[in-house]
Amino acid sequence: MPVNTHDGDARRPPFNAAAARRLREALGMTHAHVAYGIWAAYGIRLEPAAVASWELGENTPTEAELTALAGALWCAPAELIGAPGTLREFRLALGLAPADLALRIGMDQAAYERLEAGGRWTGTDRQAAELAQVLRLPLPSLIRFTGQEERLVELLTSAATIRWQGYVRPIGKLAPVPKERLQEALQALHEEYHATMTASLSWTGGDAPDEAGKAGRVFLDGIVAEFWRRVGEPSP
Repeated sequence: MPVNTHDGDARRPPFNAAAARRLREALGMTHAHVAYGIWAAYGIRLEPAAVASWELGENTPTEAELTALAGALWCAPAELIGAPGTLREFRLALGLAPADLALRIGMDQAAYERLEAGGRWTGTDRQAAELAQVLRLPLPSLIRFTGQEERLVELLTSAATIRWQGYVRPIGKLAPVPKERLQEALQALHEEYHATMTASLSWTGGDAPDEAGKAGRVFLDGIVAEFWRRVGEPSP
């Protein structure tokens, strides 16, 4: 399953212009001060107007410029990005270069960069664990980035539509959450799915099974997000 990467220019990460302006003003700095700080510490020459254009949302900094801007504003890159949602954003939030992250998780840099660009996960379980630890990934994001979300959808769909008890073990292996919480979530999903189907049939007097099927599909389309909500994990 492809990784959800940033849709824009690969060299330009998502940028929170309002946060950049707020941080600069809190430090009492002008655009010229910021531009000088970026040049002095990182060797990147910028005009003050370039910094102003970032804050106005007219342009966005490149990855290197974002890291330098965070340094000049005495903040973490994460404060200029917002809540990370893609693998690349999680890396940028910690100010790590692709080469550094690849080294820390024991993966070839080219293989990691392909993953970040939307390729399939080809790493080992140990590398997945290292990736989660280094980037402080929530469990839902780790499963998505390592290409296991499709399998999770299959298991959850079966648990909701057939007999949930038989799927506690395989889902728990894929998504290691406390067993009691997992059982409660799967039972609730199962009951809610069948209640949805029954309610749809009752609305039509049992004469429109297509409507029940449609309601069931809508429920199953959102089953992963609902599962994460029920087990207390932030949905990616």
